[in-house]
Order: sequence, then C-alpha cells, then structure tokens
Amino acid sequence: MELNFFKYQGTGNDFVIIDNRAKHIKLNKEQIAFLCDRRKGIGADGLMLLENSSVADFKMVYYNADGAESTMCGNGGRCIVAFAKQLQLIKEDTTQFEAIDGLHEALILDNNIIVLHMQDVSENNVINNHVEIQTGSPHYVTFIKDLHSIDVATKGRTIRNREAYPTGINVNFVEVIDQNNLFVRTYERGVEDETMSCGTGVTAAAIAHSNTALGKFDIDIKTLGGDLSVQFEKINPTNAINVWLKGPIQLVFTGKITLHP
Repeated sequence: MELNFFKYQGTGNDFVIIDNRAKHIKLNKEQIAFLCDRRKGIGADGLMLLENSSVADFKMVYYNADGAESTMCGNGGRCIVAFAKQLQLIKEDTTQFEAIDGLHEALILDNNIIVLHMQDVSENNVINNHVEIQTGSPHYVTFIKDLHSIDVATKGRTIRNREAYPTGINVNFVEVIDQNNLFVRTYERGVEDETMSCGTGVTAAAIAHSNTALGKFDIDIKTLGGDLSVQFEKINPTNAINVWLKGPIQLVFTGKITLHP
C-alpha cells in the first residue's frame, strides 16, 4: 500500500498527517509505529488521520508514536488545522473540528500562527509536591529549579510507570522564570521519551502555575522546540475556562511511502 503523507511540526513536536476522508486507509498499530519510527520510517511523535465529520469541518484521529490511538494532542490539533486549510476545507480563518475529547475551535493568524481552543479544565488536583491535571490528556506537573540540568527522560519514565498510573501519564518539569513566563520540558507517554514540546503539557503547566489565583491569565512558555503561550480564565482555584493554546506551525515536507503487509 502506497501512502501520501504530510509532515508537520509545531515547536518541534512533529506529526505524520494523512488525508483519510475517503476512508480507504486502515492502519494497524505496527504500521503506525513503523511510520513514526525515526530510523526505519518517516519519523514523528505521532500520526494523525484527517477524516470527515458530521458535526464539524473535519475530524482528527490521533495516534501516539507507539501506534496506539491516544487522547487529545494540542500541538497536533494546531498542525492538523493548518493541513485542513491546505486542503481548502477551511474557507475563512476560523474552523471547528472534532477530536476524541469533543469539539475544538481554532483561529489561523498570520505567520503560520495557530490558536487552538482547548477544553475547560476541571480535573486539577494538588498531590504532595506535584499537580495532576487533565487537559485533554492526563498530566503530572512538578516545579523545579535549573531545568536544563534535569534528566527528563529518566525521571519522566520513572514517574510515568508508577503503579498509580496504570494507563500512564505525561510528565512535565516546570521552571518558573517569572510570574508570566515558564520553561517546560515534557516526557510523553506513547512516545516514551522527552519531546521538543507538548501542547497539552504546557497548558497543564500554565494552569497549575496559577492554582492559587483567580482571573485572566496569559502565560508565555519556553520549550526546547520553541515558544508557545496559553491564555485562560480561572473561575475558582482549580477550574479553568476559555483555554487557548497559541504558537507557530510548519509544513516540513510531503512524500510517499510504501507500507508492506
């Protein structure tokens, strides 16, 4: 089977995206893992299928690099919006699409900036020295100093595999630069390594950072792959509404690849 694919990245978080509106493409877990493999395949943190939706402009189906269908991906959502615009599924600079956690709005700005409306956050628990928060995917957030010196892959893997998380959890290490600026590094389940950035992860970090305050927030976030920002409103110490993830995306390359049975 020959596949046409598109490779996108958002602040270093990269994805293989395939147009599956005709529903002719059926990939198994091993094939998806092969396509995401950085040595044997195309190489990516995840793979997305763009499909038709009966309730929105299109549907996003997301798979982790290990081939398993996964929960919401913020940077992936921003990238697939750019892909839908390229396919001319979006006539204006706004869109609505369907994902595993419901409907999402997005805005397309100049200079390849995509702003994605995330789901409201209500699952937000402070536990000992960390925060567990659901931003479309489950996240563990811990605040530390000197983030550059941390072995994120080793420490993140240890936390991700704790018995308390039978389905795994994404692990975020956060350094506070100042009140409105954070530096975030993330270990992602399904990739089983540190990624250059994580959209739902930086969203979790920003909201966890403001857990003792109320009001409107606009947090700038530095990642290894580039700069993002998260805007939201806190209606009580743990709940957030009007959550928006903003940052750049890029079409890296397109190509064809043959999948063998």
